[in-house]
Amino acid sequence: MADLAPFRTAVAAWAAGGPVAADVRELARRLGVRTAVLVEGPSDVAAVEALAAGRGRELAAEGVCVLSVGGAMSIGRFTQVLGPAGLGLRLTGLCDLQEREHYARGWLRAGADPRDYFVCDADLEDELIRALGVDRVTELVRAEGDLRSLEIFLRQPAQQGRPAHHQLRRFLGTKKGRKIQYGRVLVTALPPDRVPAPLADLFAVL
Repeated sequence: MADLAPFRTAVAAWAAGGPVAADVRELARRLGVRTAVLVEGPSDVAAVEALAAGRGRELAAEGVCVLSVGGAMSIGRFTQVLGPAGLGLRLTGLCDLQEREHYARGWLRAGADPRDYFVCDADLEDELIRALGVDRVTELVRAEGDLRSLEIFLRQPAQQGRPAHHQLRRFLGTKKGRKIQYGRVLVTALPPDRVPAPLADLFAVL
Protein backbone atom coordinates (compact mmCIF):
# COMPACT_ATOMS: atom_id res chain seq x y z
CA MET A 1 0.00 0.00 0.00
CA ALA A 2 1.29 3.47 -0.87
CA ASP A 3 2.67 5.55 1.98
CA LEU A 4 0.91 8.90 1.76
CA ALA A 5 2.71 10.45 4.75
CA PRO A 6 5.25 12.37 2.61
CA PHE A 7 2.43 13.75 0.49
CA ARG A 8 0.46 14.86 3.56
CA THR A 9 3.57 16.56 4.99
CA ALA A 10 4.33 18.34 1.72
CA VAL A 11 0.75 19.54 1.30
CA ALA A 12 0.64 20.87 4.87
CA ALA A 13 3.84 22.84 4.27
CA TRP A 14 2.47 24.20 1.00
CA ALA A 15 -0.86 25.16 2.60
CA ALA A 16 1.05 26.91 5.41
CA GLY A 17 2.51 29.33 2.87
CA GLY A 18 5.48 27.50 1.49
CA PRO A 19 6.37 27.74 -2.20
CA VAL A 20 4.45 25.72 -4.77
CA ALA A 21 6.93 22.90 -4.77
CA ALA A 22 7.36 20.74 -7.83
CA ASP A 23 7.91 17.76 -5.54
CA VAL A 24 4.32 18.04 -4.26
CA ARG A 25 3.01 17.61 -7.78
CA GLU A 26 5.48 14.81 -8.39
CA LEU A 27 4.43 13.05 -5.20
CA ALA A 28 0.77 13.26 -6.22
CA ARG A 29 1.59 11.87 -9.64
CA ARG A 30 3.84 9.10 -8.37
CA LEU A 31 1.44 8.03 -5.62
CA GLY A 32 -1.58 8.24 -7.90
CA VAL A 33 -3.49 10.67 -5.66
CA ARG A 34 -6.70 11.72 -7.37
CA THR A 35 -9.02 12.63 -4.47
CA ALA A 36 -8.42 14.58 -1.26
CA VAL A 37 -10.74 14.02 1.71
CA LEU A 38 -10.43 17.15 3.85
CA VAL A 39 -11.38 16.77 7.51
CA GLU A 40 -10.87 19.04 10.48
CA GLY A 41 -8.58 16.99 12.69
CA PRO A 42 -6.67 13.74 13.21
CA SER A 43 -9.58 12.04 15.02
CA ASP A 44 -11.65 12.46 11.85
CA VAL A 45 -8.81 10.96 9.81
CA ALA A 46 -8.76 7.99 12.20
CA ALA A 47 -12.52 7.49 11.88
CA VAL A 48 -12.56 7.67 8.07
CA GLU A 49 -9.62 5.28 7.77
CA ALA A 50 -11.19 2.86 10.28
CA LEU A 51 -14.42 2.75 8.31
CA ALA A 52 -12.50 2.16 5.10
CA ALA A 53 -10.58 -0.71 6.71
CA GLY A 54 -13.82 -2.21 8.01
CA ARG A 55 -15.20 -2.19 4.49
CA GLY A 56 -12.09 -3.79 3.07
CA ARG A 57 -11.05 -0.68 1.17
CA GLU A 58 -7.49 0.58 0.75
CA LEU A 59 -8.02 4.28 0.14
CA ALA A 60 -4.39 5.00 -0.72
CA ALA A 61 -4.46 2.29 -3.38
CA GLU A 62 -7.61 3.91 -4.77
CA GLY A 63 -5.89 7.30 -5.06
CA VAL A 64 -7.69 8.75 -2.03
CA CYS A 65 -5.77 10.75 0.58
CA VAL A 66 -7.46 11.71 3.86
CA LEU A 67 -5.98 14.96 5.16
CA SER A 68 -6.40 16.85 8.43
CA VAL A 69 -6.53 20.59 7.75
CA GLY A 70 -5.84 21.47 11.39
CA GLY A 71 -9.13 23.26 11.98
CA ALA A 72 -11.85 24.53 9.66
CA MET A 73 -10.42 28.05 9.44
CA SER A 74 -7.55 26.58 7.39
CA ILE A 75 -9.80 24.89 4.85
CA GLY A 76 -9.46 27.66 2.25
CA ARG A 77 -5.70 27.19 1.98
CA PHE A 78 -6.09 23.46 1.42
CA THR A 79 -8.85 23.77 -1.17
CA GLN A 80 -6.74 26.31 -3.05
CA VAL A 81 -3.63 24.15 -3.24
CA LEU A 82 -5.41 20.84 -3.83
CA GLY A 83 -8.42 21.85 -5.95
CA PRO A 84 -8.78 23.05 -9.56
CA ALA A 85 -6.40 26.00 -9.09
CA GLY A 86 -3.69 23.83 -7.50
CA LEU A 87 -3.09 20.14 -7.98
CA GLY A 88 -6.43 19.62 -9.67
CA LEU A 89 -7.58 16.90 -7.30
CA ARG A 90 -11.20 16.11 -6.65
CA LEU A 91 -12.20 17.47 -3.23
CA THR A 92 -14.53 15.97 -0.66
CA GLY A 93 -14.64 15.98 3.12
CA LEU A 94 -16.39 16.25 6.47
CA CYS A 95 -16.93 19.21 8.78
CA ASP A 96 -18.69 20.11 12.03
CA LEU A 97 -22.01 21.92 11.87
CA GLN A 98 -20.62 25.17 13.27
CA GLU A 99 -17.81 25.16 10.68
CA ARG A 100 -19.89 24.62 7.56
CA GLU A 101 -19.55 28.27 6.46
CA HIS A 102 -15.77 27.95 6.40
CA TYR A 103 -16.08 24.88 4.19
CA ALA A 104 -18.65 26.57 1.96
CA ARG A 105 -16.31 29.52 1.37
CA GLY A 106 -13.32 27.24 0.81
CA TRP A 107 -15.15 25.16 -1.77
CA LEU A 108 -16.50 28.28 -3.50
CA ARG A 109 -13.06 29.90 -3.73
CA ALA A 110 -11.58 26.72 -5.16
CA GLY A 111 -14.33 26.26 -7.73
CA ALA A 112 -15.08 22.79 -6.32
CA ASP A 113 -18.45 21.06 -6.22
CA PRO A 114 -20.23 22.20 -3.00
CA ARG A 115 -22.22 18.95 -2.89
CA ASP A 116 -19.07 17.00 -2.12
CA TYR A 117 -18.53 17.85 1.54
CA PHE A 118 -20.73 16.57 4.32
CA VAL A 119 -21.77 18.19 7.59
CA CYS A 120 -21.84 16.44 10.99
CA ASP A 121 -24.35 17.43 13.66
CA ALA A 122 -22.69 18.69 15.84
CA ASP A 123 -19.42 16.92 15.12
CA LEU A 124 -18.30 13.40 14.20
CA GLU A 125 -18.04 12.26 17.83
CA ASP A 126 -21.61 13.42 18.39
CA GLU A 127 -22.75 11.47 15.34
CA LEU A 128 -20.97 8.31 16.47
CA ILE A 129 -22.28 8.44 20.04
CA ARG A 130 -25.85 8.89 18.80
CA ALA A 131 -25.44 6.05 16.32
CA LEU A 132 -24.12 3.62 18.94
CA GLY A 133 -26.07 4.81 21.97
CA VAL A 134 -24.79 5.81 25.41
CA ASP A 135 -24.79 2.27 26.82
CA ARG A 136 -22.74 0.84 23.97
CA VAL A 137 -20.23 3.68 24.07
CA THR A 138 -19.85 3.19 27.83
CA GLU A 139 -19.17 -0.52 27.20
CA LEU A 140 -16.46 0.45 24.73
CA VAL A 141 -14.92 2.88 27.23
CA ARG A 142 -14.82 0.01 29.73
CA ALA A 143 -13.22 -2.31 27.16
CA GLU A 144 -10.55 0.31 26.45
CA GLY A 145 -9.67 0.52 30.15
CA ASP A 146 -10.97 4.07 30.57
CA LEU A 147 -14.04 3.45 32.74
CA ARG A 148 -12.42 4.75 35.96
CA SER A 149 -11.34 7.92 34.15
CA LEU A 150 -14.90 8.35 32.91
CA GLU A 151 -16.34 7.84 36.40
CA ILE A 152 -13.98 10.46 37.85
CA PHE A 153 -14.89 12.84 35.04
CA LEU A 154 -18.62 12.34 35.64
CA ARG A 155 -18.22 13.36 39.31
CA GLN A 156 -17.01 16.82 38.32
CA PRO A 157 -19.50 19.54 39.28
CA ALA A 158 -19.64 20.83 35.70
CA GLN A 159 -21.00 17.48 34.53
CA GLN A 160 -23.83 17.20 37.01
CA GLY A 161 -27.24 17.29 35.37
CA ARG A 162 -25.91 17.18 31.83
CA PRO A 163 -27.33 14.58 29.42
CA ALA A 164 -25.20 11.42 29.30
CA HIS A 165 -24.70 11.88 25.57
CA HIS A 166 -23.08 15.28 26.10
CA GLN A 167 -21.00 13.99 29.00
CA LEU A 168 -19.51 11.25 26.83
CA ARG A 169 -18.81 13.66 24.00
CA ARG A 170 -16.98 16.00 26.37
CA PHE A 171 -15.06 13.10 27.94
CA LEU A 172 -13.62 12.11 24.58
CA GLY A 173 -11.91 15.50 24.34
CA THR A 174 -10.39 15.59 27.84
CA LYS A 175 -7.10 13.87 27.09
CA LYS A 176 -4.66 14.28 24.23
CA GLY A 177 -5.03 11.45 21.76
CA ARG A 178 -8.34 10.19 23.18
CA LYS A 179 -10.40 11.51 20.29
CA ILE A 180 -8.11 9.75 17.83
CA GLN A 181 -8.30 6.52 19.84
CA TYR A 182 -12.08 6.59 20.01
CA GLY A 183 -12.46 7.74 16.44
CA ARG A 184 -11.17 4.28 15.53
CA VAL A 185 -12.91 2.41 18.35
CA LEU A 186 -16.39 3.83 17.80
CA VAL A 187 -16.32 3.45 14.04
CA THR A 188 -15.07 -0.13 14.29
CA ALA A 189 -18.00 -0.93 16.61
CA LEU A 190 -20.66 0.45 14.25
CA PRO A 191 -23.11 -2.06 12.77
CA PRO A 192 -23.22 -1.61 8.97
CA ASP A 193 -26.73 -0.18 9.14
CA ARG A 194 -25.86 2.41 11.80
CA VAL A 195 -23.15 4.37 10.01
CA PRO A 196 -23.98 8.08 10.52
CA ALA A 197 -25.30 9.81 7.41
CA PRO A 198 -22.32 12.16 6.86
CA LEU A 199 -19.86 9.24 6.88
CA ALA A 200 -22.13 7.09 4.74
CA ASP A 201 -22.59 9.94 2.25
CA LEU A 202 -18.84 10.54 2.13
CA PHE A 203 -18.13 6.91 1.29
CA ALA A 204 -20.88 6.93 -1.32
CA VAL A 205 -18.85 9.43 -3.36
CA LEU A 206 -15.43 7.83 -2.84
